[in-house]
Amino acid sequence: MSKPLLLSGLSDLVGRYDVILSDVWGVIHNGRESFPPATGALARWRAEVGPVVLISNAPRPSAAVHSQLDDLKVPRDSWSVFVSSGDATRLLLSARAPGPAWTIGPDRDAPLYEGLDLTFTTTPDDAAFISVTGPYDDETETAEDYRGRFEAALTRKLPLICANPDLVVQRGDRLIPCGGALAQLYAQMGGEVIMAGKPFAPIYGLCLGEAEALLGRKIDRSRVLCIGDGLPTDVKGANDQGLDILFVASGIHGAETIGADGLDAEAVERLLAAQGLRATYAIADLVW
Repeated sequence: MSKPLLLSGLSDLVGRYDVILSDVWGVIHNGRESFPPATGALARWRAEVGPVVLISNAPRPSAAVHSQLDDLKVPRDSWSVFVSSGDATRLLLSARAPGPAWTIGPDRDAPLYEGLDLTFTTTPDDAAFISVTGPYDDETETAEDYRGRFEAALTRKLPLICANPDLVVQRGDRLIPCGGALAQLYAQMGGEVIMAGKPFAPIYGLCLGEAEALLGRKIDRSRVLCIGDGLPTDVKGANDQGLDILFVASGIHGAETIGADGLDAEAVERLLAAQGLRATYAIADLVW
């Protein structure tokens, strides 16, 4: 397996790619503040090279996340279009209307269900399927808090649709559990899990469609660059889609890959090899 090429900045790749599909959380913000060098790099790429499509495992429709980016001071000129796991998941949910759906997740994720003609239940007893966006309270709960409730769902063989495949996300200096952690537990218990966000194909299809609309032509996939910090989502998704990937080491795997002297290239290689993944490039933080 080839080693990732270490970059000094995104400018190293000008002329090599036409389109960027960039992860959001962990690359351009940490849930509490944006990273100006990263947003500046994307803004410059967009101005001088081509479209920047933000590809996020946020479980809400992309339009519902724009205000969050604004609040975190992510400049609008740093991205061309935003595609979320929520966008891709809505297609799965609409196909199962009217349900009923047993929904698990915080109130802030309610926009996922708007206009889908679904009915809802608060227990698995009357549900046709489960829809998970994340824990009800990601500050205090873990996936294990749902084991007992999932046992009841398994007796009815309910499929689980997960709107956010991320296992964890970085919030400030903490790692917070996401919907993917609940989905992982349900699958380990023997349940059926269905997902459309990264690393699964549907969200990439939406992103490439948006990029082609912006360019006004068919995309050469060899000229599409993915950027992300998550191995099981960003890197695996790019690998599965045959797309090149720039791994941002300081995100959720930063404790394993960043040392006192900066990026530890050997640690990155070991981390990738342990999961059978490949990164085309690696960088400590996204910069120009």
